[in-house]
Amino acid sequence: MNNCIFCKIASGTIPAYKVFEDENYLAFLDIAPVNPGHVLIIPKKHFVDITETPDEIVEGAITLAKKIGGKIIASKLGEGFNIGINTKTAAGQVVNHFHIHVMPRLPNDKYQLWHGKNYAAAEAEKIVEKLKLEE
Repeated sequence: MNNCIFCKIASGTIPAYKVFEDENYLAFLDIAPVNPGHVLIIPKKHFVDITETPDEIVEGAITLAKKIGGKIIASKLGEGFNIGINTKTAAGQVVNHFHIHVMPRLPNDKYQLWHGKNYAAAEAEKIVEKLKLEE
């Protein structure tokens, strides 16, 4: 993808602060971090989002996110971390290249998580029917 910023970073056309790189993945610091140490993990091959990414690529990226999260805690950049994947514009995906955010978290860092809502009467049953997976 010629116009994809993450493809340009993966190819070395655009510089990045790399924390990990192998033949399949690149992990680098986010330029607008939630907290210092916020890392983005991308596959080097272009996939628009998680729904178009092969399972084995997603699995490798999640495993890498787990390792980076452990380093965040061990290095004291955070006392915990969030893993985030935004899929499609409605969910906040800004760059159309599958990526995972690993965000250091500190007590009282003021980063807001989503706010839950209650289901209306009989709504949960209808939703379950729409989302049920076959075995």
